[in-house]
Amino acid sequence: MKPMQLRLPEGLKDWIKSEADKNASSQNSEVIRAIRERMDRTEQPTT
Repeated sequence: MKPMQLRLPEGLKDWIKSEADKNASSQNSEVIRAIRERMDRTEQPTT
């Protein structure tokens, strides 16, 4: 894995922190989860 620096709007950073707290996970894990969910939605074939 390679580190990547992100600049996030404050509201988004707060949401990521809140989701991480709810799921007992790290903020990094929440960002990865959200990106993967988006990837899954966009890679689904449309029928």
